[in-house]
Amino acid sequence: MQNKYLGMTPPMGWNSWNTFTWNINDALIRETADAMVSSGLKDAGYEYVVIDDCWSLKQRDENGNLVPDPEKFPHGMKAVADYVHSKGLKFGMYSCDGTHTCAGYPGSFEHEFQDAATFASWGVDYLKYDNCYKPSHMDGETLYRRMSLALRNCGRDIMFSACNWGHEDVHNWIQSAGAQLFRSTGDIQDSWESIKTLALSQLDKTQFSGPFCHNDIDMLVVGMHGGSNNEFIGKIGGCTDEEYRTHFSLWAIMNSPLMIGCDIRSMSDATKETLMNPDIIAINQDIECRGPYHIGQWNNPEAVFALVKPMSDGTLAIGMFNLGDKRNEMSLQFWDMGISSAAGIGLEMVNCWTHENEGVFTERYAGQIEPHGCLMFRAKPVKVR
Repeated sequence: MQNKYLGMTPPMGWNSWNTFTWNINDALIRETADAMVSSGLKDAGYEYVVIDDCWSLKQRDENGNLVPDPEKFPHGMKAVADYVHSKGLKFGMYSCDGTHTCAGYPGSFEHEFQDAATFASWGVDYLKYDNCYKPSHMDGETLYRRMSLALRNCGRDIMFSACNWGHEDVHNWIQSAGAQLFRSTGDIQDSWESIKTLALSQLDKTQFSGPFCHNDIDMLVVGMHGGSNNEFIGKIGGCTDEEYRTHFSLWAIMNSPLMIGCDIRSMSDATKETLMNPDIIAINQDIECRGPYHIGQWNNPEAVFALVKPMSDGTLAIGMFNLGDKRNEMSLQFWDMGISSAAGIGLEMVNCWTHENEGVFTERYAGQIEPHGCLMFRAKPVKVR
């Protein structure tokens, strides 16, 4: 029976690409599944373990089937999937709508139904579907429709992650194409500038995301600290823990999937605290998945702004962000959220990072925000008179 809840809220999990790129194997995936459970990530809501590019041989077999690289995955993919499933987790893989993947392995162009059946036979629960080497005469909308149809008829529930990097005005057609999530950006890098650029690029696209079709701003770099083996993603430097908290807060309130990209086998305590913050995760996983609206700071709107997300329980999730390089104030006027002081309504503000109730405020809340920092609140409307 089809899972009618598949993709209702943004998926949460881990993907191999950001840290390991081509350097993947059976042992890594099994150890990551173990760490997902032992670290508490599974209990926090993370459930998908996804293998990205570079998992197959460079050629299909004589019947046109994809073949896992026997050196990297000597027991085959079903054995890996079975192990992930034995931990109470779900298993994901990667392919591409072109003739080849981005790293030059066989893509699924003209093999969509065959590959969907193969993935189903291996026990795949999630497919990241990239956009490299797409024939120039083919439009992406047709190709994503085709793989969506193949997945829906493969005999297994498989989450469909359409990764076309925001090309071809994807937000205008992807819901009808059938994907549960769609990449709206280019690849993320382990740097503050990349996080800032990607977040700002999507502030006018939040209305295109909702239940069963989520805007994917790319995978998380929280906790990587320059740990990638890839020059583009970032081998040195990385971000501060505060920048990673801001990154996580932005992705959460903007309803992006929360797909971890660091090596979870060696997470720091600060990384665990960020990735497993229950109050931030709850904002991301709210059942209505309503996109936030944007309120800029009147005298510094390019750097300082708030995102306000209506929650299903009547509260408001409020994120205040300072993307600038110096300490700034965010003065959030309650009028801009439709809250009239004449109605005698204030907001009881609970800080999602300190978990402290900061009290009831009327007319406005003004907060000092560190450079590259944020404040996150769950705000409840209350009568003040």
